[in-house]
Amino acid sequence: MFTTVEAEATVGGIVNDGTLNTAQVQTFKKGFCSVRHGLALIVHVCNFSISTQQMNMSIALPAMVNNTAPPSPPSISTERPPTDFQDNWNETLNEFKAVAATYDWSPEIQGIILSSLNYGSFLAPIPSGYLAEIFGTKYLAGAGMFTTSVLTLFTPLAADTGVTLLIVLQIIQGIVQVMLLTSQYSTWARWAPPTERSQLITIAVSGSVLGSFIILLVGGHLCQTIGWPYVFYIFGGIGCICSFLWFALIYDDPVNHPFISTSEKEYIICSLAQEDSPPGWSLPIKAMIKSLPLWSILVFYFSDYWHYFVIRSYLPTYISSVLQANIRDSGMLSALPFVSAGICIVPGGLLADFLLSRKILRLNTIRKVFTAIGVLLPCAFFVSLFWVRSSFSATMAFLIRSSATKSLSQSGALVNFMDIAPRYSALLRGLSQIFSYIAGAISPTVAGFFVSQDSKFSWRNVFLLSAAVNIAGLFFYLIFGQAEVQDWAKGRCAPSSEQTE
Repeated sequence: MFTTVEAEATVGGIVNDGTLNTAQVQTFKKGFCSVRHGLALIVHVCNFSISTQQMNMSIALPAMVNNTAPPSPPSISTERPPTDFQDNWNETLNEFKAVAATYDWSPEIQGIILSSLNYGSFLAPIPSGYLAEIFGTKYLAGAGMFTTSVLTLFTPLAADTGVTLLIVLQIIQGIVQVMLLTSQYSTWARWAPPTERSQLITIAVSGSVLGSFIILLVGGHLCQTIGWPYVFYIFGGIGCICSFLWFALIYDDPVNHPFISTSEKEYIICSLAQEDSPPGWSLPIKAMIKSLPLWSILVFYFSDYWHYFVIRSYLPTYISSVLQANIRDSGMLSALPFVSAGICIVPGGLLADFLLSRKILRLNTIRKVFTAIGVLLPCAFFVSLFWVRSSFSATMAFLIRSSATKSLSQSGALVNFMDIAPRYSALLRGLSQIFSYIAGAISPTVAGFFVSQDSKFSWRNVFLLSAAVNIAGLFFYLIFGQAEVQDWAKGRCAPSSEQTE
């Protein structure tokens, strides 16, 4: 593992030898064919796998139950999807019943099942960040990926056994997934130069968006052709393969990587040394509790993920019930907003890094502008869904634009904890996940309650509440958010290091 002492010793050697010349810095600052970008692609693939496992219940649940959609209200879409979407609907349902069992779960029970993935998640982030610093991300995250993939394979058996066992398995799986998603940020504290942080993290995070797109695109088709259990079998198997890939190719830091060039290694270490925030665990708890910039990030995570979990959990149900699409086509249509987000998320990170490297905008301004755009526009589109529900094309256009603009938040407040305290990146990621998974435990349950009311305005209430929570978090972040390394997060160099410099 890459310790503070090793970092200081390496930096000192670089300064004395003078090996880091300007040409090398420019080469590795601009190059995409580098080890660190390759690392981002590997994390991208693994995040893809985890995302499919998080989403598979959302896409399979309409197929697992026989009473998912409430009776159609008089205000459902009058503009139907293209005729292909509606062909052989009754025939498809009959095939569907033949290939997989269905369960008599009420909308309230379905909401609990969808929320259960997050019930225990708030217990894992902080221990995960601490364990990542001790044992390294390579082994902790790799073990977590393998475990959650195996549990995914056993989900159909748990559903057959009973809803209680299914919920327990979902809770365990959620805890393990949090360990993986939290610990990977400890890697970026040692691999991502400050001026490339947005692009590297967005490349990695875009794997989650791609996973959501793929599971929604093919999940419904799998449910109707070979049965909903194969959604869990196929993507659980892919996760097992990704876990082996992780163990083989991931390294905790550039110092221990066997194939990285010396010049790239020196560039990364020197870039991180300039932040005066080396990795470490002398934790200033009191200062962190009093830090309003930190609280602004945590509050925003809660508000932003409230919106995200509503979309992730209920978008297929909304499309199938309001737009009257069948299960297969509702999954395909639900995938379109996620592919738009996947297309926009990486360019958003590149744009943020471009504005920062050219000194066009200050980092604090970049984070707040991207966050504001990533909240206000999506909320406007999201709330408008209720008033355009009679139009299939308008509904899909608004969903796609909402997700596309929402992805800009990933280059704003959602990555801001890496700016204010890079040495505690895994810990702060863990804290932010606590708030996000608390939102995930509440929002699907609340949305399920509204939908179960079977009133004309149930979906309108879901949309308005989601937008209100999201905008409240935005205002708090705009007032108190900062992007400078906080005093409590600045490391103190050892005497030998100071003399060398």
